[in-house]
Amino acid sequence: LTREQATLYQAAVRTLLDQDGLGEGIERRGRILKLLTALKQICNHPAQYLGEAGPLAGRSGKLARTTEMLAEVVDAGDRGLVFTQYRQMGELLQHHLGEHLGQAVPFLHGGVARRQRDAMVERFQAGRAAPLLLVSLKAGGTGLNLTAASRVIHYDRWWNPAVEDQATDRAWRIGQDRTVFVHKLVCTGTLEERIGQLIDD
Repeated sequence: LTREQATLYQAAVRTLLDQDGLGEGIERRGRILKLLTALKQICNHPAQYLGEAGPLAGRSGKLARTTEMLAEVVDAGDRGLVFTQYRQMGELLQHHLGEHLGQAVPFLHGGVARRQRDAMVERFQAGRAAPLLLVSLKAGGTGLNLTAASRVIHYDRWWNPAVEDQATDRAWRIGQDRTVFVHKLVCTGTLEERIGQLIDD
């Protein structure tokens, strides 16, 4: 976490606990879900949590590492998929990576019409689009063939490993003749790391 992320993370926890604790019953579940969502968004990027359009650079350790990794993918002449469960985060990534690469990076999400989605996939597979494709985890979890990619990055963890595996399988399908590297990004010392450990156990 950057300093900004760590400050927001601590404040989110403190604010909830200062509101007479977690409460009881349905109220308790609602508050816990709200906190979990807030902490995941803070780990992704402060701009997502705060509902800002930017600036983006220098504010998120996860974004910085993702940018480095994807630059290596592009420099090596490979193609990569980036999955996120949040449309807002996908739009932030689209803007940031587009600026960084100097070309438009497509974002496949639930709001994309079927014909446009098919064209987006075809261009990616044929190498006629940016070497990166951003994909909403739910929209891209099933039914897509994206074997042009040899790198898969899960920007934020979905806490059901079967959903992540289905998304990863978009690249690891019949017709894939290369090794597919899968990266799952987790901020150390946070709830993300703890949930990741629980999933792995």
